[in-house]
Amino acid sequence: PMYKGLAKLVGMDVLEAGQTTEDEVETLKKVWNEYDFFYFHVKKTDSYGEDGNFEEKVKVIEDTDKAVKEILSLNPDVLIITGDHSTPALLKAHSWHPVPVLLYSKYVRKGLSVSFDEYECAKGTLGTISALDIMPLALANALKLEKYGA
Repeated sequence: PMYKGLAKLVGMDVLEAGQTTEDEVETLKKVWNEYDFFYFHVKKTDSYGEDGNFEEKVKVIEDTDKAVKEILSLNPDVLIITGDHSTPALLKAHSWHPVPVLLYSKYVRKGLSVSFDEYECAKGTLGTISALDIMPLALANALKLEKYGA
């Protein structure tokens, strides 16, 4: 897949992590101390959206929700949850809709959102941002930038 090729192109190791979200989390736990950055890809939300399979897409999102709790137990400095595009099961295709972004860090100013969905995220402290802003925000919250915005 393209995302694995891109990861290799920018110098990342691509780990074979299994077929389920649970397998992927177990792989993450095993190598947690070997890396300082992880890209955890959940492809099935996109695939089930393209298939129009709403029920399975919901199941994968729920499995991912459970995985987030396990990932947080590893005490990451920064955790970002988002998508590269929206794939509504109703359309069976990628769409123009904005995707939610969650940024977790001890430096984040907490907002008033009570859930993680498209509607709440639009009202959150990040508002609607460009995808180009996500990596600088991740690096800034990891204290890996000398100066943000310069």
